[in-house]
Amino acid sequence: MRILFIGGTRFVGLHMAREAVARGHEVTLFHRTEKVLPGLDAASHIYGDRDTDLSALSTGEWDAVVDVCAYRPAQVDAVARVVRARSFVLVSTVSVYSDAVPPHSTESAELADTAIIEDVNSLTTVVDGTTYGPLKVLCEQAAVRHFADALIIRPTYVIGPDDYTDRFTKYVHMIRAGGVVKVPEPREMPWQYIDVRDLAAFTISAIEQGLTGPFHTAAPSGGITFEQMLAAIVETEGSEAADLAWISTAEAEASDTVFPFWAGTVEIGALQLDTSKAVAAGLQSRPLADSIRSV
Repeated sequence: MRILFIGGTRFVGLHMAREAVARGHEVTLFHRTEKVLPGLDAASHIYGDRDTDLSALSTGEWDAVVDVCAYRPAQVDAVARVVRARSFVLVSTVSVYSDAVPPHSTESAELADTAIIEDVNSLTTVVDGTTYGPLKVLCEQAAVRHFADALIIRPTYVIGPDDYTDRFTKYVHMIRAGGVVKVPEPREMPWQYIDVRDLAAFTISAIEQGLTGPFHTAAPSGGITFEQMLAAIVETEGSEAADLAWISTAEAEASDTVFPFWAGTVEIGALQLDTSKAVAAGLQSRPLADSIRSV
């Protein structure tokens, strides 16, 4: 298949593009900067800025276009107007759900309110903790508006090699260094993840199968707890691992320390989602220890 990636040069997009190349697909990446991308020697590259000029894509034709880096609906609209493709894949997020989404919800759960986005046609709307989810909802709507059978990938926290976010990796590296690491209560806070390599494998398989609609991509279904995630790192790192020192929510809030993934006492249903639809379609998840060793 001929697959075009909008983005595809780091982390999620990079692993998806590598997976497509490894399976023998004809891969093209549209991105801004020329740099060496290990594992993508067989891919073609088209250089440009998605927000200013997509004209270089107007002469091609692809079986599928995978938009890895759309954060505003106008970006999806612009790609759809220029690119000729049989199918469209949007990498979205579980942040599309409302704050009140119940644990173990399926892909039909209520989405976030988009009324706070004043200009849906803007290419410069600020993307922050408040707007990110609603903007992704609008991106999904734009994708389906142009491609009724669009494939929507909704990952939770993505971990694994080449992760530039320094969230999961921060805990791994601190615990790996030994000593004592302070971590915040509540221990039972929900946490759900997907290894980037498993996310990539599922996405390319879904394209090959012609799957459509939204899919939760996370492991395991229903998630684990924050404590279980940290305990897995300690166990994987072995005798040299740091000891965990749990501090209260109040102490954490008063601290200058940034604790990735931590949301105080908030119960987050979007980190306990049902992934049975994706599992039935072929999603496989490696042990968390494999992800820990990879970073």
